[in-house]
Amino acid sequence: MQQTILITGASSGFGAMTAKALARAGHRVYASMRDPQARGGAAAAEVERLAREEKLAIRAIALDVLSEPSIEAAVETILAEAGSIDVVIHNAGHMVFGPAEAFTPEQLAALYDVNVLGTQRVNRAVLPGMRSLGRALMIWVGSSGTPPFLAPYFAAKAGMDALAQSYALELARFGIETSIVVPGAFTKGTEHFAHSGKPADTGRAAAYWSGPYAGVDDQALKGLAGLEPADADPSEVAEAIVDLVAMPHGRRPFRVHIDPSDDGAAIVNGVADRVRAQLLERIGLADLLHPKP
Repeated sequence: MQQTILITGASSGFGAMTAKALARAGHRVYASMRDPQARGGAAAAEVERLAREEKLAIRAIALDVLSEPSIEAAVETILAEAGSIDVVIHNAGHMVFGPAEAFTPEQLAALYDVNVLGTQRVNRAVLPGMRSLGRALMIWVGSSGTPPFLAPYFAAKAGMDALAQSYALELARFGIETSIVVPGAFTKGTEHFAHSGKPADTGRAAAYWSGPYAGVDDQALKGLAGLEPADADPSEVAEAIVDLVAMPHGRRPFRVHIDPSDDGAAIVNGVADRVRAQLLERIGLADLLHPKP
């Protein structure tokens, strides 16, 4: 059954792959991006080409997760064209790499603004309509592992994960189902590491890179790449999301890991999610663990 899907951060990486895969699976996809004209409009042009040449129901739409007016305008356009939004995929995010001490508080605030507050802005725009449907799906694209020099990024992703867990319980009685997709450290095909932000305080960063941590930046990145099997394909994340959307409502897994390097996050999250479920049972709210259309 065709569903209308809004995905954020669809200009590249997992977002672009997922938007394309969902459209090819027969869904109506709005591939949102902060600036469709960025990089010469290449990302938006590719979406238009797919729609034209493959006759797919996919459209590039401007949506900046940092701007409420931008989000509201995008949602209004989608609702006017499609009538409803059945699935929202929180994918937009930004990565940084460097010593945690060398990032200014303002940099961390900006990172949280994209990775955490951006999802809140989108939710406030889409949820009134989704709640009225009585049956909808929200997918959050998180991240696994905590290697060195990625602390601000993983701290923001942890904040997003916590928000997703609470939203899952608060939306269940409106029939809105939640799944968290947790990709591993794919170092190829996503551009995350290539486009990652750097610390603003270069002096403090130098104290690490020129001191006892000299060379550890390259070692960490090469180590992550070395854990990744040669045949690791980031499009597996897109395929997992397509599979989630296709599953019967109410029977989707709460969390899905796609991690070729097997960094152990699946075990840690599995225990935490089980304890969380047990707590809900103990306080008499176990029904919130599953959506009720």
